[in-house]
Amino acid sequence: MQETASTDPATAAGSGRIVVEGLGKRFGPVEAVHDLSFTVEPGSVTGFLGPNGSGKTTTLRMILGLVVPSTGRALVDGVPFSALTSPGRVVGAVLEVQGVHPRRTARAHLRAAAAAIGVPDSRVDEVLTLVGLAAAADRSAGGFSLGMNQRLALAVALLGDPRILVLDEPGNGLDPDGIAWLRSFLQAFAASGRSVLVSSHQLAEMELTAQRLVVIDRGACRFDGTVAELRAGHGSRVLVRAADPARLAEALATDGITEIDRVDDGVLAVGGADAVRVGDLALAAGVAVYGMSEERAGLEQMFLRLLAGEEQR
Repeated sequence: MQETASTDPATAAGSGRIVVEGLGKRFGPVEAVHDLSFTVEPGSVTGFLGPNGSGKTTTLRMILGLVVPSTGRALVDGVPFSALTSPGRVVGAVLEVQGVHPRRTARAHLRAAAAAIGVPDSRVDEVLTLVGLAAAADRSAGGFSLGMNQRLALAVALLGDPRILVLDEPGNGLDPDGIAWLRSFLQAFAASGRSVLVSSHQLAEMELTAQRLVVIDRGACRFDGTVAELRAGHGSRVLVRAADPARLAEALATDGITEIDRVDDGVLAVGGADAVRVGDLALAAGVAVYGMSEERAGLEQMFLRLLAGEEQR
């Protein structure tokens, strides 16, 4: 399956941005989302991460006009979702895999959805090919696996050839080949100048897929930036074996590097700096270095360190 997203310039026109400003939602005494702000830019995949109960699904539903915010606003292409004249042609969304009549074929299901948003039947065959369901187009959906149902839900979202995709856990039920396909598809969709906001618990996959991350916990934003920026703050450290670790630690601290731990005799673990900077400072301080390596944490470790750091404050 080598298909990629359509790159029709007409569809790619428009801002394709999602802007969340001071968004908040209370359900009685429970504050599900608190003063949340972030922007999803065209041309990139934005991963939306957080533990269970963090407010991700509520936020996505507010963006899509399914839940009314208590405070703040969410704009899609510069307006609230409810103000879009042809929402299916602007945003394709999958918040949960909807039930399909078990006797209805994938093609029939998509034709009904296409008629509802005013797109021709010819688009049905296009999206079936895009999501890898062409061979199963005339099979009853009752025999579909969870992964095939995920692809069918994505096909519905793509019918209007939208410039924005909003997806909640789209990789659930996909096998490794399907997950690799989804990654390539989303990256190609974004590379065509469109926007992708995707919520997922598959952190290792998000590290490979997303260019930007928004991490929330207990309804509030904990991080908004690139994967590289998250790694710089939480995800890497330099292990350095020095002749005089105390002197090196002093030189590092003088230069503003304070994330320093003693690992064992002569070895320091230094966070917040790369190996080049540590080596240059050791040279300037006249400290001999016998070995140096850089540890890079995966997104799962960075995610846990980020949330643990918030809890300690």
